[in-house]
Amino acid sequence: MTSIGAQGVGIANIAMTGEILDTWYPTPELITDPTILHHPHFHTHSTRLGAQDLPPKLLSLVKLDDQRLVEQVAIRTTIRDLNEPPTDAHDVYLRLHLLSHRLCTPGEINMDDAIAILNTVVWTNKGPCLPDNFEHMRTSLRSRGLIHVYGIDPLPRMVDYVVPSGVQISEAERVRLGAYLAPGTRVMREGFVSHNAGTLGPCRIEGRITSGTIVGEHSTLQLSSSLISSKPVQMRVGKNCSFGISATVLGLSLGDNVHIGHKVVLDPHTPIRMGHSNEVAPARFIEGTSHLSIAYESGFTEPVARPLNPDNPAVQVTV
Repeated sequence: MTSIGAQGVGIANIAMTGEILDTWYPTPELITDPTILHHPHFHTHSTRLGAQDLPPKLLSLVKLDDQRLVEQVAIRTTIRDLNEPPTDAHDVYLRLHLLSHRLCTPGEINMDDAIAILNTVVWTNKGPCLPDNFEHMRTSLRSRGLIHVYGIDPLPRMVDYVVPSGVQISEAERVRLGAYLAPGTRVMREGFVSHNAGTLGPCRIEGRITSGTIVGEHSTLQLSSSLISSKPVQMRVGKNCSFGISATVLGLSLGDNVHIGHKVVLDPHTPIRMGHSNEVAPARFIEGTSHLSIAYESGFTEPVARPLNPDNPAVQVTV
């Protein structure tokens, strides 16, 4: 693989215990110049910055928040090779920012064990806090007004760090930092997109896209549908696909123009009936196939797979 590096200057929240709660990188960037990547001083590490290294806007964010028991510090993080797994929480946060800024697509960079590296955090409207002794901190923070807790989780909401252009997100809590949303994507109120997952073009998401799953342009996930990758293998869905209400696909990549009917659940071992031959076979035999409709039909217990005319997806081909 070709080596690609990255770097970013950001603000980290570090608990008094030394645990990294988060790091915000407003302008992360990729490094592709081989003269920089192979320079002996360019290696994966994070360094605290002094006042002389910061623009005024970032310098004003460096402070001690004694009510949250957190120190806000300036950090410069460099990653020598994004093909290598992340080394610490600063490294993970830079990779998550690269994804949500659409500088890398899911699967292009190594995210092995990324979530295991992160600490569980109480995400509030006053900033991230450690779960331990949070009720004591809540009492102190009430002097700033009502405290809203958005969640207790290793990952925060994407929109608190990155707002990509050209997208609609109806519920901020349902898109995590590290999601990749192409322009024109709409994540509806019941939709969900996890980190290292997302869309490559305009899509309508009212179902769930889990980590390690990427969806092609002009695809639609209806209410309660789910696309679940089989980690560590990435799951890919082609363009112009649709998933009906409560449809679920687990660990099975699909080609273009594939339509999964309501309540159909597929994994590689799910028996499906081939409409052209009437034979029953595991769903893995249609992995990566394009121009298919898979739905329940009267008289059959298994979902039935039928080919579609690629020139007119609404018309089924007689085979």
